Amino acid sequence: MKKETIFLKIAVFLIGLPIFLLCIFLFPWITNAATSSTKMAYVLYGILIIMYASAIPFFIALYQAFKLLTYIDRNEAFSELSVKALQNIKNCAAIISILYILCLPLYYIVAEADDAPGIIVIGLIFIFGPMVVSVFAAVLQKLLQNAIDIKRDNDLTI
Repeated sequence: MKKETIFLKIAVFLIGLPIFLLCIFLFPWITNAATSSTKMAYVLYGILIIMYASAIPFFIALYQAFKLLTYIDRNEAFSELSVKALQNIKNCAAIISILYILCLPLYYIVAEADDAPGIIVIGLIFIFGPMVVSVFAAVLQKLLQNAIDIKRDNDLTI
């Protein structure tokens, strides 16, 4: 393996590790804390369900990023496989944004109950962060597809 991609693969692993630990340790603890207040329990359960559901496309996107780095290792960066991996990353980021858009009314209920409007801003960060990733992946996908097309045209010329 190349040294550059080893660092990036480690970075992909380190990005996924905190989310994995949140899903294993913190979210069940929040679930136990939510049962103490029956008034807000259903709202917190809804938020936790969406957080667990968003972890699935997150880990799929990380796997696609790992595959993309593997394609770079094998000198297949300019291939349709790389374009497909970027498309999957784009779709996963869009799914995460949509899930948190669906969760925004629940954030509003929590903000009203605690009189803390900053919770809604935190919810917006969960929406716009994956949107930025989705737009960036779409731009990279388009650039890569254009580079592949140019390479294909140059291969056909003498």
